[in-house]
Amino acid sequence: MISYQTDGVEMPAIKKRETTEWIKAVAAVYGKRAGEIAYIFCSDEKILEVNRQYLQHDYYTDIITFDYSQGNRLSGDLFISLDTVRTNAAQFGSDYETELHRVIIHGILHLCGINDKEPGEREVMEEAENKALAMR
Repeated sequence: MISYQTDGVEMPAIKKRETTEWIKAVAAVYGKRAGEIAYIFCSDEKILEVNRQYLQHDYYTDIITFDYSQGNRLSGDLFISLDTVRTNAAQFGSDYETELHRVIIHGILHLCGINDKEPGEREVMEEAENKALAMR
């Protein structure tokens, strides 16, 4: 089950049923299926708090993915800062809705095993994001 929650912000205007089906379709491309996945939309301040408390990182970010997946069943908590999504959309010349969906699927791609921290991984992630966005 995929759930959508908020913490201190208004729920973004996403089509939950369509987004859920899209997430499941992207997961299937990687041989995975959606289990318990919770999206928590929040503010910059909340994501900074989560980053400090659980990851010992002292910076803002657009998404933090906690992976509880087992085998081919994806499970996790995905915190998304709507403030940073809005800032990134402006910085990258993208519209807010597209950037939000990019971040939504970015977390799923992490759960599917795609990383973006090491050299060369960022390009792999961006390609996977673009392919997933094209499926929407």
